[in-house]
Amino acid sequence: MKKVPRDVGTSSQSGIARIADVMTAQVMTVTRHQTVGHVRELLAKHGVHSLPVVDAERRPVGMVTSMDLLDSVAPETLVGQIMSSEVKTVPQYADVHVAARMMRNHRIHHLIVTHEQVVVGLVSSFDLLRLIEGKRFVVKNLPSRPEKGGGGRRRAEKEQRAEAGADGDEAAGDD
Repeated sequence: MKKVPRDVGTSSQSGIARIADVMTAQVMTVTRHQTVGHVRELLAKHGVHSLPVVDAERRPVGMVTSMDLLDSVAPETLVGQIMSSEVKTVPQYADVHVAARMMRNHRIHHLIVTHEQVVVGLVSSFDLLRLIEGKRFVVKNLPSRPEKGGGGRRRAEKEQRAEAGADGDEAAGDD
């Protein structure tokens, strides 16, 4: 169930991309009673790196990632024993900057996307990177670099004052 590359559009009137525009909607989930062996198979078979853990009503109760499986965890271990139970979710109608901020602040790469507390998708840091891929950005109003030796701004200000003083002297002498 690999993601099909697509151009990211916007579904909002404002032109700002929403989570629903970039998320993977056909997300696989597991329950806390399934085994680590089953999770490893799903991750390998579908080329994904994380799976939401859900309850019977598809409400998120955790997340299991490939990082959780790096240690030598026995295949018969239950998902509930190794999953991250601190669930980070984002509503599907939120702007993408909300997901970016949450990922940065919590130092994570995946968020569970919900609608009325039910899992409807998954958004990753790579999904957000697709938004800027191929775009060119121009940085405006960069701060000027100080000249070698430091104090460049002070020296420039001092020179300007000296020039202004010299101009003032010349103007006074012209009378």
